[in-house]
Amino acid sequence: MKNNTLIKQTKEHLHILCTEISERRVGSKGNRKATNYLKSELQKNKWKVEETLLKVMDWKTQGATLSCGQQFFDVFSSPYSLGCSVQGELVPVDTIEKLYKSEITDKIVFLYGKIASEQIMPKNFEFYNPEEHKQIIASIEQKNPKAIICATSRNSALAGGVYPFPLFEDGDFDIPSVYMKDVEGEKLLTCSKPIIKLESKAKRIPETAYNIVARKEGKAQKRIVISAHIDSKIGTQGAIDNATGVTVLLLLSELFNTYNGKYQIELVAFNGEDYYAVSGQMKYIKQNKGRFNDVVLNINIDGVGYIDGLSCISAFNLPDDIQAKLNDIIQNNPNIVIGLPWYQGDHSIFIQNGCPALAISSDWLIRNMESQEVTHTTKDNLSIINFERIPECVIAIKDLINALEEM
Repeated sequence: MKNNTLIKQTKEHLHILCTEISERRVGSKGNRKATNYLKSELQKNKWKVEETLLKVMDWKTQGATLSCGQQFFDVFSSPYSLGCSVQGELVPVDTIEKLYKSEITDKIVFLYGKIASEQIMPKNFEFYNPEEHKQIIASIEQKNPKAIICATSRNSALAGGVYPFPLFEDGDFDIPSVYMKDVEGEKLLTCSKPIIKLESKAKRIPETAYNIVARKEGKAQKRIVISAHIDSKIGTQGAIDNATGVTVLLLLSELFNTYNGKYQIELVAFNGEDYYAVSGQMKYIKQNKGRFNDVVLNINIDGVGYIDGLSCISAFNLPDDIQAKLNDIIQNNPNIVIGLPWYQGDHSIFIQNGCPALAISSDWLIRNMESQEVTHTTKDNLSIINFERIPECVIAIKDLINALEEM
């Protein structure tokens, strides 16, 4: 298939995912439309498709308000937080040590400074959860304040490019919370009134979502798993995060529609990488317990196609023979380079289970992960995509799989 055809198909798939469907947050109608579209295209290309039901939570808000006397502040409902309408004494807390010592029961706690410098991991998040984060959650739950106000700056590595970032994004944490810019928090600290009023018109909605797994059987039990997450962050089109990854899966499904090779090929659309509970990933791990030793290689696509720079492939735990094949692929593709190691993606599932893995992304994005202002924001739309990068990655993956067949 010529690159021009692949570019045309890339644009068509991305138009559907980012323009016709747009936001694909877990639990939303858009998310289900996206998984239905993927399923239909995979079946059209003669793949055996498995659809796994996930019980998830959708979330909506009509905004939040915060006042101190006659002074009002710009605040936002924390994603997946419960709503509230409360008033009470404001207790400022800027360190975890101060949190331990402060009396915040039935009051409104204001987290700022050091304690609010990085996003707190969801309380039940298994992949990365620092002990200090667990202690912050436990202390707040034990003391049970009426609500939490958080003042944050930017933390691109953990929270994407959004400013301010929500300190809490956790549907399992039941203390209502809102967040604001750090500069707005400085104004709140000067408020002289003893009582503040806070309202957050947020609600949780029980919903459903789906993982999509498509397979082509091989002559051996060993499998190559190619993955991408289909969900987007709340309020974003998620073009580079990660409609381009889903598009790679769709293009590969057509290129390999008559595959009858050595390995089983598995295309996995995870539903939940940008969702606090990572429900799709947890379900897949449970379904594959004791079977990860069948995985010859995971190829995870997340963040490909950024308008600036080249594509990159980061390698993890590769045996020498696969590494040699990968080196040949990169040498023959001038628009693909060796990427820096990074772990904020679904390839980590496979790395943690001892599998060789590749993470395919955009070199600029990985090199600027801690300072970029694109992901998880409204800037993540089709205007930032270089449509030629996607087919180049697809061809490289196809060539690598064909090379592995010869081993």
